[in-house]
Amino acid sequence: MLKYVKNIVEMCRSMKKSNEWFTDIILIDVINFSKLSADQQLEIINFLTKSYSNMIIKMLANSNMKLNKLILGFVSTGDGFFCILNPRLKGFGTILGLSFNHFSEQIAKRYPYFEGIRIAVHTGEVREFQDILGNKNYIGDGLNECARYLEFKNYTISTVMVSDVAYESLKTFLELYKDFHTLLTQREFKHSSTYTFKDKHNCTRHGSLVWLRKAGIINPPNINFNSMI
Repeated sequence: MLKYVKNIVEMCRSMKKSNEWFTDIILIDVINFSKLSADQQLEIINFLTKSYSNMIIKMLANSNMKLNKLILGFVSTGDGFFCILNPRLKGFGTILGLSFNHFSEQIAKRYPYFEGIRIAVHTGEVREFQDILGNKNYIGDGLNECARYLEFKNYTISTVMVSDVAYESLKTFLELYKDFHTLLTQREFKHSSTYTFKDKHNCTRHGSLVWLRKAGIINPPNINFNSMI
């Protein structure tokens, strides 16, 4: 029995090494979701899921990419979801978050009770595992840390809260892809000064609010996937 347990432990250790990534994580959270009726919750989650799915499909078609080249996976939170970016596009997460934010403004016009979404972006560690149903799923400090950025008290609708680590990833991405730097300039990309705050665990967080004055959906670059960013 002890030998069996040791073998399981060793197997898990090897999986951990091959199933860890350091990448961008985008958290979408429906504002005041718990205050909605059960019917409204179901309606808005269904619509958000289908709408964002269609948006991503169009983005992939425009960039001639497959889904797994852009996104590793999604993790449902009940009142939203985490979107985990392919590590080779690390830095694009903030831009994807801005695209999600723009699309949510269109959704608000359809449902009067929909108050909008809050979006946080962080670059951190995620680990892939197989859940009890045999499906691919994700855990990791990166997900937990990303959620802490939605605790920022001065969050403003139509902005995205970006951690200091994610902002550095964005800057690296823009240095590599000069055309995206030009595109963000054309769309009047703006950011606040760095905010420092304490989360509910009394950990100090640093981040900035970012937004586009000329909002829109920005397609990802179809990079050479034989090279890593």
